[in-house]
Amino acid sequence: MEQNKTGRYIKYAIGEIFLVVIGILLALQINNWNQQRIASSKEKTLLLELHQEFVENKIQFETVIAAHQSAFDICDKWIAMFPIDLKTTIIDSLPHRYDGLHKRWTFNPSQGIINALVSTSSFELISNRELRRLLVSWNDVLSDFQEDELNSRNFVMEELNPFMNKHFHYQTDYSDSRLDLSILESAEFENLIYQRREYLLDIIDSDNELTRVQNTINRIIELSDPDNPI
Repeated sequence: MEQNKTGRYIKYAIGEIFLVVIGILLALQINNWNQQRIASSKEKTLLLELHQEFVENKIQFETVIAAHQSAFDICDKWIAMFPIDLKTTIIDSLPHRYDGLHKRWTFNPSQGIINALVSTSSFELISNRELRRLLVSWNDVLSDFQEDELNSRNFVMEELNPFMNKHFHYQTDYSDSRLDLSILESAEFENLIYQRREYLLDIIDSDNELTRVQNTINRIIELSDPDNPI
């Protein structure tokens, strides 16, 4: 009888242990489900905000590139008239001297979401590996592109603008008697226009950083689109 009682007690104890283990496993599984649900909810919110941010960034990027392209086209118009001979050139046919030549556009995208991910080391919230990789590399891609813009900006501020301000006037046209238009015939003027064109070409050339930025923006928008999950 004592042996039977001991056997029943052991079986009871084993059953209790089994129930406790099952309870612990269920609790862990429920907690895991809750954690996954919370993480999934955070990711959805994050992706929506990221998508909206990069849609706006794309609009800004295309606007800036269009401005760079316009300035590039103006340089080509000038170059097509070189060498300028004031005796034979119709002054009114010359491009306006300030159209696009002196303006300094830069692409400065919003990066609130990426900065938040970096500051909180939360990239693991992004489940899509490709999207996570694009977000991690975004600052490097952007920096390479902005370097070309910075070079162009510095040239305008340090060389082109001082020259234009010295020889021309914002508010007057070529008929202003104070202007010495012979400067348009100079090699110095031609060289400045050629240099301006080269700096702009570095920005808009599809073989340079432009394509990387375009592709990265487009892919981030695609991968973060809540209506078309990939």
